[in-house]
Amino acid sequence: MLDVTGMGDGPSEVLRLWNESAPYWEKHSRAIQAMFKPISRAMIADARISTRDVVLDVAAGTGDPTFDIAKVCGPGGWVVGTDAIWGMVTAGRRRADRDNVRNTYFVQCRADALPFRAETFDAAMCRLGVMFFFNPARDVRQLLSTLKPSGRLSFAVWGASEFNPFFSILPPILQRYVPIPPTAPDAPGAFRFAEPGKLAGLLEAAGASQVHERAIDFAIEADVSLEDFWTLRSEMSDTLRERAKQLSPAQLASVKRDVQVECKPYFAADRMSFPARCLIVGAVKPPTAPTP
Repeated sequence: MLDVTGMGDGPSEVLRLWNESAPYWEKHSRAIQAMFKPISRAMIADARISTRDVVLDVAAGTGDPTFDIAKVCGPGGWVVGTDAIWGMVTAGRRRADRDNVRNTYFVQCRADALPFRAETFDAAMCRLGVMFFFNPARDVRQLLSTLKPSGRLSFAVWGASEFNPFFSILPPILQRYVPIPPTAPDAPGAFRFAEPGKLAGLLEAAGASQVHERAIDFAIEADVSLEDFWTLRSEMSDTLRERAKQLSPAQLASVKRDVQVECKPYFAADRMSFPARCLIVGAVKPPTAPTP
């Protein structure tokens, strides 16, 4: 999950920014795993993942959802994690080797170029990635084609920004020092599918059946102190990193102070805990789904 708001809408520019983010996501992998684990659990339940399933995890990043799925599938199942960025893929492979996880495989590919035969997977998931697809309607159709008949599909996207201060609290602070251009409503970005029903409608148009949506409220929590929060948040976000480069040392120091003041209510006992909301949007591939 990345934030490309205001950073250009061309695929090459977005992929460049993702590539720069990969080392930071591996650096903070332990915190990120804790932060978004409630979302993975909700998606696994929504997609009804069970032992011996063969599952596709699209835009897997460094593999947090992939490894959560692998635990549920067990040794009789298999999980393929994909990401467009080689650094993310290699991070997932390193973790699989380190933790001796044998039922995962990581592949570098974009969501619009999945190198899998039709009707390969029992289920597919995409945690916080569909918001950044370059052509979501086309890519969802392709994703459906990789599922077996009656295969399950589950997406997670962020709810409205007012329910997600982890994301919404920092841009206004930066705006005091450097302009942040507005984002087109359907441009790739964290809140592209925050409007209830928007992604569900896209799934229905792609030919999915049993489309459903629910909001889940949870806490983005990890062992991150208020002092360390700016480093975590700015290194995770390409937008914040790019904007921070435009600041003088004095301005950057001011931003860090402002961030600590604004974010202090979310660090009781000096441990990060932000309220959050995401939408879980799921569907089933009908037995006679059209080929994209």
